[in-house]
Amino acid sequence: MPNPLCHFEFMTADVARCRAFYSGVFDWRFDDGTMPGYTLIQTGQDAAGGMFQKPPNAPFVCLNVYFSVSDIDATLQKAISLGGRVVVPRTPIPGVGHFAMFADPENVVIGIMQSLT
Repeated sequence: MPNPLCHFEFMTADVARCRAFYSGVFDWRFDDGTMPGYTLIQTGQDAAGGMFQKPPNAPFVCLNVYFSVSDIDATLQKAISLGGRVVVPRTPIPGVGHFAMFADPENVVIGIMQSLT
């Protein structure tokens, strides 16, 4: 089964500046009301995205990408068996599904999402 890119997000130091920049560059639209503390990005097609304020303890701003999987736990186990490590364990997203993040052997962080449907 393919695992397509299903979501991306910016962890940014300045959400307003990030919004203004990508709105100007790509003409994206934004939704601040659906998920408090998280801005949904509407690109006009799948995959959609989001942005949020970088937590004070996060070492740097970044762009996260998420790939769709049918079984988060099995995918995390595969990553571990191939030399990866879990960065964010299986975490619920109410009404959406679950996400997790792992680092590959070169320390590149990848997100995965399992939808409720």
